[in-house]
Amino acid sequence: MSEIERDVMEYDVVVVGAGPAGLSFAIRLKQLNPETSVCVIEKASTIGAQILSGAVIEPAPLDALLPGWREAPPPICVPVTEDEFWYLPDGKRAIKSPIVPPQMHNHGNFIVSLGALCAWLAPQAEALGVEIYPGFAASEPLFDDAGAVRGVRIGDMGVAKDGSHKAGYTAGIDIVAPITVLAEGCRGHLSKQLIAKFALDAECDAQTYGIGMKELWQLPPGRTTPGKTVHSIGWPMDNATYGGSFLYHLDNDRVAIGFVVGLDYEDALLSPFEAFQQFKNHPHIKPLLEGGNILSTGARAIVEGGYQSLPKVEMPGAMLVGDSAGLLNVPKIKGTHQAMRAGMLAAEHVVATKSATGWDAKLRESPVMAELKQVRNIRPGFHKGLWLGLANAGWETLTRGLSPWTLKNHADWNTLDKVASGETIAADQTRLGYGDCTLPPRDRLQSVFFASTSHDEDQPVHLKVSDTNICATSCAEDFDNPCTRFCPAGVYEMVADAAMPRGKRLQINSANCVHCKTCDIKDPYQIITWVTPEGGSGPNYQNL
Repeated sequence: MSEIERDVMEYDVVVVGAGPAGLSFAIRLKQLNPETSVCVIEKASTIGAQILSGAVIEPAPLDALLPGWREAPPPICVPVTEDEFWYLPDGKRAIKSPIVPPQMHNHGNFIVSLGALCAWLAPQAEALGVEIYPGFAASEPLFDDAGAVRGVRIGDMGVAKDGSHKAGYTAGIDIVAPITVLAEGCRGHLSKQLIAKFALDAECDAQTYGIGMKELWQLPPGRTTPGKTVHSIGWPMDNATYGGSFLYHLDNDRVAIGFVVGLDYEDALLSPFEAFQQFKNHPHIKPLLEGGNILSTGARAIVEGGYQSLPKVEMPGAMLVGDSAGLLNVPKIKGTHQAMRAGMLAAEHVVATKSATGWDAKLRESPVMAELKQVRNIRPGFHKGLWLGLANAGWETLTRGLSPWTLKNHADWNTLDKVASGETIAADQTRLGYGDCTLPPRDRLQSVFFASTSHDEDQPVHLKVSDTNICATSCAEDFDNPCTRFCPAGVYEMVADAAMPRGKRLQINSANCVHCKTCDIKDPYQIITWVTPEGGSGPNYQNL
C-alpha cells in the first residue's frame, strides 16, 4: 500500500472528527487567527450522522464560542423546565426521589440533539474558512522522520473484501499538518493507536467505559411535557451492575429515551440491549411510549474514567481533545460542555504556541480538569454495588470532592465472571426479573434498521478478530461468547459448524455495525479490534 501514489493536502492544522470538540476547536482557532488553514475530516457521510448523546448541554461554552447563538438556535433546542429522579426496585414498582442529585439539576440547560447541534455548528465553522470533509475516514496516522505525528491518511475507497481493487478504486489522500488534533470521540481508532504508541496512559488508571443506547420516539399529541428530564436507577440492573436511564421530553411530541450500562459489569450473560428493552416495558415507562413510533435508534460507548484515567493529552505533533481524551463528567451525564471547553482551550494554546507541546499542562490547570477532579470518586465508588455507590456519591457531593483519597479505576475487559455449568440466558433473565417485551424494536436487526446503518458488503471486514479459535473454544466454555450479547447490533453470531470443537464458529455480520466500539472494549480476551470501514459507511442517525 505504501507504494501507491497518493495525493497530498497540506494545512496548518488537521482535525480528525467533526464532533463538538473538533468543531469548537476549528471555530475558535479561526476566530483567533483567520489566516490559519484548518481542515476537519469526518468519517460519517454527513456531519452529525454518527453523533449520539443524551443530550442535555450546559450552554456556557456555546455562549463563549458563539455569543449570538440563541437568536438562531439549533433545530432541536428545548430549555429544561423540570427534573425528576426515580428508583425502580423491580419490574413493577417505581419510587420518585424527593431529592434530585445536585449534578442532575438542569435549570438553565438545554435538551438538544447532539448530531443536529454538530450539523448546525459545521456551517458556522465553514463561514470562517474551515474546510470540512465528511465521508473521509482517517485510517492511519502519518509520522515524520523524527517519529512525530505529521497528519493522517484517508482510507482507500473501492477495496473489495478480499483486498483486491474494484473498478472504482480510489487511493486515499494524505493530509499533512504540523499539528494534528484528535477529536474522534470515545475509543477513537487513531487515538487508541497513538495512546499506545506514545505510552500516554503509562501514569494513569485504566480507562473505563459504558454502553449507551438511545431511541427517539414520536408520540401521540399532548403526551409529552417539553423540557422535562427524567433519570432512573435500579431495575432491570441488579445492585452489582452500574447503570441507569434517561428520558428527555422534546418539542413536537417527541421524547428521547436511553439506557446506559457500565462496561465493568460482571454477569457474562447480561445483554445491555435486552435490558434497555425490558426497561421500556416497565409499567412506569410503557404507558408513555405505547402508541408511538420509533424515529431513530443508536448506540455508542461512553468514556467514564474521568480524572484518574485521563492519559497524557499531547504527543509530538498531535493533541487529544474531547472524549478522545476522556473528559465526560459521569455524575452529570454530560460531556458536551467539557468537549467544547477543551476544544476552545486547545485552539487558544495552538495560537499562543504554534505547537502541541504544553497542551497537557494547559488542560490539567484548566476548569475542565478541576470539574473532573471534584467528581473523581463517584463513578468508581459503584464498584462495590449500588447502595455503597450512592452513599459514596452523597459524601463526595457533600464534600465537593475534597476527600484525601482517589479511588482506582480498572479495565472493563477482565471483569466478567465465568458462566456456571448449565447456566443459560433464560435463567439469567429470570433471575434479574425480566418480563416480556411488547414495545418495538422487536429485535436487534430492527433496531439496526432504525439506525439507518449502511456498509458496502464487499469491503474488508472492519472488525478484526485475531484468533477466532478462542471464540470457538475458551470463550465459548468460560463466558458463552459474550460478544453475542454485549454488541447491540447483532454483529457477532455463533453459527453451527461441525468442524469446530464445540460445533460452532464465529460469524461477523459487519454490515450491522453501528460503530459503538463496545466489542473493542469489553471482549474478555482483547482479540477484537475496531478499525475504520470505508468512508461514509455506518449509521446515519436522525436527530440523536
